Amino acid sequence: MPGVILPRQDVPADVTRATEVVAVGGEISAASIVAAYSRGEFPMEVEVAPNLWVPAWYSPEERAVLRPGAIRVSRSLRRSMRRFTLSYDRDFAAVLEGCADPAREHGWITDDYRAAYLELATAGYAHSVEVWQAGELVGGLLGVQLGGLFCADSKFRRVTDASKAAVAGLADWMFSGASGNARLIDAQWLTDHLSSLGFAAMPRTRYLSALPGLLRVPAAFPGPPRDPGGQ
Repeated sequence: MPGVILPRQDVPADVTRATEVVAVGGEISAASIVAAYSRGEFPMEVEVAPNLWVPAWYSPEERAVLRPGAIRVSRSLRRSMRRFTLSYDRDFAAVLEGCADPAREHGWITDDYRAAYLELATAGYAHSVEVWQAGELVGGLLGVQLGGLFCADSKFRRVTDASKAAVAGLADWMFSGASGNARLIDAQWLTDHLSSLGFAAMPRTRYLSALPGLLRVPAAFPGPPRDPGGQ
């Protein structure tokens, strides 16, 4: 049933403990994403009936976070990075299309997400890291910045190590400057791949406790000239 928007409903605490889902329903928009990230949540669509997909709003028991000074750049990645040129916010739309490529396994960026991210980029909340080789875009990542928190939402690569290089570039950008040591990169759930790059698990209680302070830290990327959706 495409086009159906169910009202957001909070779920009982016992359901949250079992599923890490705090609410179901609502819409995917620039405003709803900013509001969710400000509460320590993020959306992921779930099928609640045949062909009926709605957002589920997750708050994991443990978050994958990268702290200042924790990035791990292996010798092989360092060699690969010598072939790359990195840029920031040079071509957000192209990075979004790379992340949303329908040929990618486990793709999740729908038209609603695409529209929301483009609005967030225009508003100064969403940012990208581009990885270039011989003038061609070969990888990148995108995410949403709220103060000193960068929520890294998606990345892609077309050559070996390009997405890892994007993560290393993001860390270099986020953790530089006078406020660098007060910032944090959030990548949702911890995986072996993220662990190899220096990400570690942060318990939900600690994450939520740190969130208000992170939101007050000066941003690494240029800040938003306006709030999306009047937020």
